[in-house]
Amino acid sequence: MANHKSALKRIRRNEVARLRNKYQHKTTRNAIKALKETEDKTAAQKLLTEVTSMLDKLAKNNVIHANKAGNLKSKLTKQVNAMA
Repeated sequence: MANHKSALKRIRRNEVARLRNKYQHKTTRNAIKALKETEDKTAAQKLLTEVTSMLDKLAKNNVIHANKAGNLKSKLTKQVNAMA
């Protein structure tokens, strides 16, 4: 157990950050799944901008690696552009 007041506070803060990161990451994964399942190109393009923004925010806050965000954005963009 922590011996200092600051260490106890750090534990609380880490837990809050962990839950926030988990929520944001899961929300983004659900949005990616919805985008992959979309058949309509115009709806997919609208979703793509939202997903891209979510991925950029996750990468900026080091929830996911910047290269992973770039790879996901690239794959999703290719998929949307290939739609008829």
